[in-house]
Amino acid sequence: MSRFKNRTTQFLIDIGVLMIAFMLAMLLRFDWDVPMPMFRQLMIVLPYVVLLQYACLSLLGITRFSWRFISLRDAVRIFVAVAISTGLLVGLRLVSPTLVDRVALARYAMVPLGVLLGDFVLAFLGLAGVRAIRRLLGEQLASRSHRRAEKPRSPTLLVGAGQGGVLIAQEIARRPDLGIVPVGFVDDDPVKQGALIHGIKVLGTTKDLAHLAQRFGAKQALITISNAPGTAIRRITERCNEAGLTAKIVPGAYEIVRGRVNLSRIRQVAIEDLLRREPVKLDAEAVADVFRGQPVMVTGAGGSIGSELCRQVAAYRPSSLVLVERSENSLFEIHLELASRFPDLDVVPCVADITDVGRMTQIFRDHRPLVVFHAAAHKHVPMMEWNPIEAVKNNILGTQVVADLADSLAVERFVMISTDKAVNPTSVMGATKRAAELYIQGLSGQSATHFATVRFGNVLGSAGSVIPIFRRQIEEGGPITVTHPDMTRYFMTIPEAVQLVVQAAALSRGGETFILDMGQPVRILDLAHDLIRLSGLEPEKDIEIRFTGVRPGEKLFEELSTLSEGIERTGHPKIFNGSYQSPHLPALRAQFETLAQLCKASSIDAIRRSLVQLVPEYADGALDSEPPTKVEQSLRESKPLEVL
Repeated sequence: MSRFKNRTTQFLIDIGVLMIAFMLAMLLRFDWDVPMPMFRQLMIVLPYVVLLQYACLSLLGITRFSWRFISLRDAVRIFVAVAISTGLLVGLRLVSPTLVDRVALARYAMVPLGVLLGDFVLAFLGLAGVRAIRRLLGEQLASRSHRRAEKPRSPTLLVGAGQGGVLIAQEIARRPDLGIVPVGFVDDDPVKQGALIHGIKVLGTTKDLAHLAQRFGAKQALITISNAPGTAIRRITERCNEAGLTAKIVPGAYEIVRGRVNLSRIRQVAIEDLLRREPVKLDAEAVADVFRGQPVMVTGAGGSIGSELCRQVAAYRPSSLVLVERSENSLFEIHLELASRFPDLDVVPCVADITDVGRMTQIFRDHRPLVVFHAAAHKHVPMMEWNPIEAVKNNILGTQVVADLADSLAVERFVMISTDKAVNPTSVMGATKRAAELYIQGLSGQSATHFATVRFGNVLGSAGSVIPIFRRQIEEGGPITVTHPDMTRYFMTIPEAVQLVVQAAALSRGGETFILDMGQPVRILDLAHDLIRLSGLEPEKDIEIRFTGVRPGEKLFEELSTLSEGIERTGHPKIFNGSYQSPHLPALRAQFETLAQLCKASSIDAIRRSLVQLVPEYADGALDSEPPTKVEQSLRESKPLEVL
């Protein structure tokens, strides 16, 4: 049915319901024997009553609601609209006797109060009822279509009888094709024990999972707890394993908004769920003020962090979103996704290398971004040990290009994504990121642009991170390779990290090095054990774990700040600000120019030594004992790096 026909049909049904409600109220008021004078009076009044009621429905937006998805909230809106129109009619009825002598037509407004009150009840029941019937018919049709592709039915315990559990139970009832038969809820809240929620009984607590699974023949458990932290997911998963239940979860169940949940994405519990922390709480209004209506640029837009930055920033409705990425395929994927999800947003894909001064200048001048997120970087530690020239060109010189353009073209905010590997670096990658931090700090001291750096640790699921590698090794039957049994890292999910980056952009006043609260560090060996168990296997029994030794440039543990950086709290509980001494920018630029010359000369040892001079805390174990080259000697004789 076309939209016009659908709207017309709904209009005619609403008008019909309102007319029938008024006439039925009249008949009930007079016991089905209406005096003829009163009947004529009420028939004259009827069109005006219906017109007033429909006008109130329109003003409250009820006529635009989809009948198929009517909810309790919509029914309340209908109640309010009918109550307003009835209140106006009652008010007119009460004042009309005083107007009859002056306005003869006022006598028609003297409708019996019993008729008006009866009409109020019947109109509300009729309007809500026809919509409820439409929803029921729609769900029945959907249910029949789902049954054609119905899966084998699996008895399931729903873990969590809160708001998320209720929404998921409702969705299960509408989706028989999922093959889920809920046998009961499990919840640790003693108040809920024995209660019936959406027709499903709360059978016990999570401690009773084994007993309940055996008693009711459950084969799996579906975690439905909204806002569940990783510790709770881990505990529930372990108890499910002990009970012989397959633990599953709805991705994003902890982010259920406005009653929407997509059960078609049910999956088994993943490592991201076990490491999940309390949801990040954003100052949404402050963040929206930064991006709404502003042109925004993201470098490295096709990467793990860059693409998630694009998704989250796009939701705040900037005037345009400029994607800078040198990988054509990565840029194509994120541009296609954003164009589909945000059709009204001006998304501009730019294939570009941040080290290309001419190309980057053109992009900045053409699109004039006011907010820039600089996420483009080479990040793999061993790879940069093998390719230090590329690390310097991209991480240092590329950052200099983008930052200088932001400064010269009056960008309002510039946020660079850094890493915990920049703290007391032992790798080329870490040293180049620390050098980039220094440049941002130095530039912020003399620029009107609000320059800031955000530093955090590893993100789960990013390209080349340890989790995808472990998963691939498990799929191949092992072994899982771990560099050292004591190696630890900070971990955070990609959306979680980017939420804090976006919040830091709103907090920035210029010159900050924001440090994200990454929680407690996690042993890589423990991650390997968790992934093996989540795959239904046992460590060392089914999958071997093999220790390969620390790779070049790696540390056993990472730090998020140094002792010399005073850590201060910000207005957000998960974001801190590290204080520092601003470097002398002219000397820093001279060092960068020397590094550029060394890159052209492909002098790797000289580059490593110049990085040590540039970042004194950099401990490079790969330096040889050969005497410095002539180029390196000239670098040592140059003015040392100063601080203000």
